[in-house]
Amino acid sequence: MQAKLWQLQEAKNRFSELVETALVDGVQTVTRHGKPTVVVMSIDSYNELCPERERSWVDWLTDCPDGEELSEILSERDQREVRDIEL
Repeated sequence: MQAKLWQLQEAKNRFSELVETALVDGVQTVTRHGKPTVVVMSIDSYNELCPERERSWVDWLTDCPDGEELSEILSERDQREVRDIEL
């Protein structure tokens, strides 16, 4: 089925239907002032476009720099002394 164009006001008023149509029929386009502005799509469709978004916390941690690389990154930080404040 061809993706339907939804005017912004219609999309707001019928949001549940917009979401259901995106899940069943695929990507839906929302227009504002007659121009395509945004799309609504299922999370599965989005993940196909952006597979890196599916990375797990473990994947993220294992991609972190090792200790030596991390110390290089930290040494680039501002090394000014911390000032004491009275609380």
